[in-house]
Amino acid sequence: MIVSFHHIYFLKKEKRCAGGPFPIYLRITVAGKRAELSTGIKADDRLWIPKVGRLNGCGKNVRETNAYLSHLENQLYNTYYAMVRQNKMITAVALKHKVMGIEDSPRMLVSIFQKHNNRIASLVSKGYAAGTLERYKTSLSHTIEFMEYKYKVSDIDIRCIDYEFVSDYDFFLRSVRKCSNNTTVKYLKNFRKIIRICLANGWLEKDPFARYEARLKEVEKIYLLEEEIRAIMEKNFATDRLNHVKDIFLFSCFTGLAYADVCKVSLQNIITGIDGQKWLFINRTKTDIPSHVPLLPATLAILDKYGEHYCRTNQNRLLPVLSNQKMNSYLKEIADVCGIRKELTFHAARHTFATTVTLNNDIPIESVSKMLGHKNISATQHYAKLLDKKVGQDMQGLRNKF
Repeated sequence: MIVSFHHIYFLKKEKRCAGGPFPIYLRITVAGKRAELSTGIKADDRLWIPKVGRLNGCGKNVRETNAYLSHLENQLYNTYYAMVRQNKMITAVALKHKVMGIEDSPRMLVSIFQKHNNRIASLVSKGYAAGTLERYKTSLSHTIEFMEYKYKVSDIDIRCIDYEFVSDYDFFLRSVRKCSNNTTVKYLKNFRKIIRICLANGWLEKDPFARYEARLKEVEKIYLLEEEIRAIMEKNFATDRLNHVKDIFLFSCFTGLAYADVCKVSLQNIITGIDGQKWLFINRTKTDIPSHVPLLPATLAILDKYGEHYCRTNQNRLLPVLSNQKMNSYLKEIADVCGIRKELTFHAARHTFATTVTLNNDIPIESVSKMLGHKNISATQHYAKLLDKKVGQDMQGLRNKF
């Protein structure tokens, strides 16, 4: 990769040698970044010519010093052209190390990233979801694509990663990959984890994210209103597949379970609670936090329909759950048939439980948070939006008063 660079010799005037002579240093600058190294020679500042970086005079010591500086200059250029031919990443620090003969083996970004992903892969279903692994794989793929686009290399020494790298990567995701703000922030969050690993191991001296600021924008959650839930409940579809998807979606609407949790729920998760009623006890796949949900009559009715289904008898699953992609595809059909003009996905069921089913029916937010398996109330407040209908009801008393 060809990048321009320039260099100068200068006298480093330090307090401890105020009277001179002063050490001669070589400063290398690449893309605005500097690196300095000592030549090991000292000079009288009265003989020094700053513009040319040489000593003035014709004495033996002056000639030898100037010859050595010219030799070091030639060595610097030879090193630079060798790195260009080898398609190496050229930085001021890299040039400095090469000239000094420091051949420490570089730690490369892709191998560190891949090692991280391999560890995540070995822990899938043991603390990490399969979706988490896929997100990190995609993040690595985008990182490699960015390096090839920006630097014409497929890997990079982690010491070359700075704020400019992060900023350019952000711009690449938004412009070339056409990612939304939130998608960009999430990919950079994944990349930042790799940087934190490098910092923790002492492989990086400075955090390239130190001045990077990007925030998630709150996205309006899709959820169903009560009349829309009833429209789906009362609709009997012509095919079993749509009726199955309908039942599974409604099950999630009345329990708040995410897709990954619905996939694994079994008879062992249904217990008798302290009130003598049926409850669902499950640890969330995403966070491993317990979620305890009392089962409503509509939920129990759905489960009764699948008592003899092969998913129950052969797979120890409560419901015949399809892939998330297929579920979402069929949900679009269900929404069209029921006249629901919303981009319906399976996760909308969880939002529906948090809003229409619970909070809008005066269930305290603390109880909703516990059923959703949230770590704190703020997460529940982010998920659950009160409906205008509920706000109107709450304000009716003020209307009568005033």
